[in-house]
Amino acid sequence: MALKIRMSRAGSKKRPFYRIVIADSRSPRDGRFIDRVGSYNPMLPKDAERVKLNMEKIAEWYAKGARPTDRVARFMHEAAPETYAWKHGDNPNKGKPGQKAQERIAEKAEKEAELKAAEEEAKAAAAEAAAAPAEEAPAEEAPAEEAAAEEAPAEAAEDDKKEG
Repeated sequence: MALKIRMSRAGSKKRPFYRIVIADSRSPRDGRFIDRVGSYNPMLPKDAERVKLNMEKIAEWYAKGARPTDRVARFMHEAAPETYAWKHGDNPNKGKPGQKAQERIAEKAEKEAELKAAEEEAKAAAAEAAAAPAEEAPAEEAPAEEAAAEEAPAEAAEDDKKEG
């Protein structure tokens, strides 16, 4: 049987009060427990005595194999730092986004890469167009002038036909 030193919630809605208990790890949070070894009242001001622990009972149960949860381990370390060492936990995966979020990030990165490639192509085309228009401009203008010259007499001939 795996024993835990953990908190069990009591108190009314929005007025929490926790009992620090020894319980089987398989039993529910607010369910059956073996022994009560302290209390925690988060509603009290920080300078008041929020945490009350019976360190003798905790030492007995700790010797029997009961292991504290992270929050209770903090309380025990604050009460008796020489006896109970507590280290800040490190979970580097907790801060990572979920699978769907990672997929969205990858899609967004692909779209940005496509936009950058399109912008680079547009800049390259603009640079080529800026370098080449001096040679191509007269060639393009000449057919337009010829077409305009051809259209003008045709229009005059049509006007003559309508009048006559």
